[in-house]
Amino acid sequence: MIWQTSRFAIDLTRPQVMGIVNVTPDSFSDGGRYGSTAAALRHCEQLLKEGADILDIGGESTRPGSPAVPLDEELSRVVPLVREAVTLGVPISVDTYKPNVMRAVLDLGADIVNDIWALRQPGAAAAVAAHPQCGVCLMHMHRDPQTMQQAPMDGDVVSQVLSFLELQAHNLLALGVEKTRILLDAGIGFGKTVEQNFALLARHSELLAAGYPLLAGWSRKSSLGAVTGLEVDQRMVPSVAAAVLAVERGASVVRVHDVRETVAALAVLSAMQRSG
Repeated sequence: MIWQTSRFAIDLTRPQVMGIVNVTPDSFSDGGRYGSTAAALRHCEQLLKEGADILDIGGESTRPGSPAVPLDEELSRVVPLVREAVTLGVPISVDTYKPNVMRAVLDLGADIVNDIWALRQPGAAAAVAAHPQCGVCLMHMHRDPQTMQQAPMDGDVVSQVLSFLELQAHNLLALGVEKTRILLDAGIGFGKTVEQNFALLARHSELLAAGYPLLAGWSRKSSLGAVTGLEVDQRMVPSVAAAVLAVERGASVVRVHDVRETVAALAVLSAMQRSG
């Protein structure tokens, strides 16, 4: 299976590790650590040394309760880094829901738009559809970052998430976007209870029935803290465990902070699968 992006046809027969690069002062895990372009670029290079296949750059925190960032501020954080990162020889994803940011980074050569709103913001779907072949990741989010955990979802989370993602993908296909450009993300932690998040992990096969590859984003999430009692800076081991479980259940891409450890764990999983 191939994920078509701006510059790369990514082979998803091997699970892809997407390294997180936050250029924000307030992300829940590493906010403020890579605020300058130089520091963020060094982090990009380090993640590549650790084995990252894709880099995911974000200029706005989407942790529960986080405020929206003005357009000009997000552009000032993201554009200088993307301009440098596209020279690194790997697919560059940008985590944004603003169409103006999408257009700016795609013009610079970015490969993937990773949107927590699944292109529901006015003009976002058109921005992606206007590009000849950029990749896109459509994520499910209940409500918005400011309110999503105040009133999480009710009912069967898997069927609701599946229906939503199928609809958003269908809408994008109707705009002329090729199916090979689309990846889906169930949105772990985005308006779901702990139990619902783990139901999404356990029932990956039902999400795969939509016919699109899946991205799993468990890294350091609060649900892992809820079941382990570990603070966010201590969640590397459960994050790696969740990534391995997600891949074993069919995820094609895992979005992680701890790249080296995740790559090593997936090598063990791969060795087992080859021998089975």
